[in-house]
Amino acid sequence: MGFDVETVRQQFPALSEGAAHFDGPGGSQTPQVVADAVAATMVAALANRGQLTAAERRADEIVVGARQAMADLLGTDPGGIVFGRSMTQLTYDFARTLAKDWAPGDEVIVTRLDHDANIRPWVQAAEAAGAAVRWLEFDPTTSELDDITPLLSDRTRLVAVTGASNLIGTRPDLQALASIVHDAGALVFVDGVHLTPHAPVDAGFADFYACSPYKFFGPHCGVLSAAPALLDRLHPDKLLPATDAVPERFEFGTLPYELLAGTTAAVDFIASLGGEASGSRRERLLTSLAALESYEDDLRADLENRLAAIDGITLHGHAQRRTPTLLFSVAGWEPRAVAAKLAESGVNAPGGSFYALEASRHLGLGDAGGVRAGLAPYTNQSDVDRLVEGIKTLTV
Repeated sequence: MGFDVETVRQQFPALSEGAAHFDGPGGSQTPQVVADAVAATMVAALANRGQLTAAERRADEIVVGARQAMADLLGTDPGGIVFGRSMTQLTYDFARTLAKDWAPGDEVIVTRLDHDANIRPWVQAAEAAGAAVRWLEFDPTTSELDDITPLLSDRTRLVAVTGASNLIGTRPDLQALASIVHDAGALVFVDGVHLTPHAPVDAGFADFYACSPYKFFGPHCGVLSAAPALLDRLHPDKLLPATDAVPERFEFGTLPYELLAGTTAAVDFIASLGGEASGSRRERLLTSLAALESYEDDLRADLENRLAAIDGITLHGHAQRRTPTLLFSVAGWEPRAVAAKLAESGVNAPGGSFYALEASRHLGLGDAGGVRAGLAPYTNQSDVDRLVEGIKTLTV
């Protein structure tokens, strides 16, 4: 089926400002329906969750609804959806909790491809427990992860891996990797922040899958999905009177109801991108995300080919499966200087390493990184043309 980008663009008020947004990997723009859901919740009567008053019931319905929405998006159990302030915060929380059962001699595997939010919490938790950290490398030329098998042992407790690199877009074969890791008796924690906005997701293969709604048109919060039975075996530090029920035992303090309402609206918005598709919300999400993935892949290929044809441009990242995310360097220009020049013409394509510090250094780009152009459902051909023309002015 086709993808109607112009209809999609009409739903994003921010686009009326005129910028061409290639900054989606750092946070997408917000559709009107999400803003409306947040605002409506803020002015409605709310209370702590319960069933006694209308305000209590409304709060409970928002939470339950958001868990179901995220479960539909990820293909998992709503009883295992945990909300937090951010993916980073949730990863730190779970790293500390899981590390309670680690001991000297245990091992944790992290990758050079990941955002630091799926590296440093595990490195620091391992250090505190006396466990060893092992590094899974990637090939700087192909951008593909190395074989994990040689790193695994009977002391491996957890492997943390990205669903897609936020720097160069590489999408590892997660199901194959998870199968190997599980055969070794270890857990898999997936950072799905950069993957979730761009492709259908079935996160049931992962023991933990974390993502961020503000990367897929929602509010700033974090989500983690795990099997309820696994969560039931984990015991985080918490306040004495706080519930021990799953998943609530992992959510500290009162949840931000307005952000959860916005998260549900964002999921429903994604489900609508497939037009008049019928079926359950999960089915509509899969249809919409498949159409979106095809559209973004075609646009990415066009942008990549046109950038590659410009003298002085070096493209980084050549994995077979990628998100619509390009990282490039311009000869004679620092990445942030390129971003500044593009911004003068209303093209938002930032420069840096974007917290993927290990990956940037491994690519030989150091801490400065490159210029990142990330496509989104609201990116159109005109945006691509503006970016290409802006780059050409720097290379003449």
